[in-house]
Amino acid sequence: MNQQLATNLRRSAAILFIAMVGLAASQSAVAQRVLTLEESINIAKTSSPDIRKSTLNLLSNQKSLDAQRASLKSRFALDITPIDFSRTRLFNDFFSTFNTNEDYNSFANFSVSQPIIHTDATISLNNRLGYRNNFSEAQDLRTKNYSNNLFLQLDQPIFTYNRNKLQLRELELNLENAQLSNAMQLLSLERNVTQSFYNLYQAQNALEIAQDEYDNQQVSYEITSNKVEADLLAEEELYQAELNLATSRSTLQNQQVTVDNAADDFKLLLGLDLTENISVEVNVNFVTREVDLNQAILHGLDQRMELRQRAIDIERSEFELIRTNALNEFKGSISLSMGVFGNDPNFGDIYAQPQNNPRVAVTFSIPLWDWGEKRARLAAGTANLDMTKIDLQNQKNDIVINIRKTYRNLQNLETQIEISQQNVKNAELTYEINLERYRNGDLTSMDLNLFQNQLSEQKNSLATSLINYKIELLNLKILSLYDFETQQPVIPTF
Repeated sequence: MNQQLATNLRRSAAILFIAMVGLAASQSAVAQRVLTLEESINIAKTSSPDIRKSTLNLLSNQKSLDAQRASLKSRFALDITPIDFSRTRLFNDFFSTFNTNEDYNSFANFSVSQPIIHTDATISLNNRLGYRNNFSEAQDLRTKNYSNNLFLQLDQPIFTYNRNKLQLRELELNLENAQLSNAMQLLSLERNVTQSFYNLYQAQNALEIAQDEYDNQQVSYEITSNKVEADLLAEEELYQAELNLATSRSTLQNQQVTVDNAADDFKLLLGLDLTENISVEVNVNFVTREVDLNQAILHGLDQRMELRQRAIDIERSEFELIRTNALNEFKGSISLSMGVFGNDPNFGDIYAQPQNNPRVAVTFSIPLWDWGEKRARLAAGTANLDMTKIDLQNQKNDIVINIRKTYRNLQNLETQIEISQQNVKNAELTYEINLERYRNGDLTSMDLNLFQNQLSEQKNSLATSLINYKIELLNLKILSLYDFETQQPVIPTF
């Protein structure tokens, strides 16, 4: 009687646990948000801190380039000085006496300057209009006069590099580099989200397998309990069945914790509310993809953004050599201006007697001795350039090697998936056969538990192989910038 009571209590506890698990699952399913991989990636692209920083860096470089391009357009400037008054008392050597001088000026200067990027010259049109009222105590004379100076000026550096052109090119390269970095950041984010997505999926799948195992153990327990009650099995068999059921229940609970932890990590990566209840769904059915190794390598070497970044680094190093070579350089400048000047007490007669005011100036800067500074800096710059070229070649080699490794992994995973699929079928058939043997009393519960564990292991192994195949396909896509699932090249989003 006591044995019967204990058996009923254990059975009631198991049924209560199943009911609680089912209730929790039903409540979770009602409020649960189910995400696909594509939805997850789109969410991360808008909320990831790294992507936001990368986007801001891209905006900064774009605006810097816009500002530089704007600076190469015509500049209009107007400077106005409405009042400039001074009174000075100075000693006059010629008359050997002190003289007080009052001077009042009011003038405005309007200019239009246009940089010429092809020659690094600047051409400007200037007009200076002024009024002057001057009083000299020595001659007791006050002079009032209007004047206007209109002239066109050209300033052209010679025997040196084009600074405007070099700066513009540098900013263009900075923007391109920021675009490449942003595109690479997006691909890296896709990799991280995919990895975390499949981690959560794998945890969910393991939870389902653990649930199936628990259900099977529950069936086994019921069979054992009935046989013990009918005196067809020894009571020790019931104890073992209870232990197997408890172990399976613990595994199910542990796996639920793993799912919750993986979900929290996934929500953190996507920037979702941590209190939100989510799950993921994906079709990981195995479909062999046609992967051409030579195509992957050629496409990767032609399109990989890291190679373009190394090429940008080389160009930047060459710019530094140009600047270094300009240290203590022989250079010069030519300044030409031509205009007309007029002045008169009456404003309307300013150009009654105009005067031409041409100006020509040629200057040279001739370095004499720099104690080897320029030569040493050029040697250092050349060494940096050579290192950058070596980095480019190493990057190419890394791309080829990584694509080859990924290709080999894919081939190996294809074989593993086929074997795992067959193993699952065999394990399911074996379990069904031995479950029937157990019902007939030809097998102990411990032996049946071994077959159950074997089935669970094979299912987990198949899920792992399928997920690894998906991830390796993504790795190959990132390495070659070619999507072999859709058979289309990956176009980076700038």
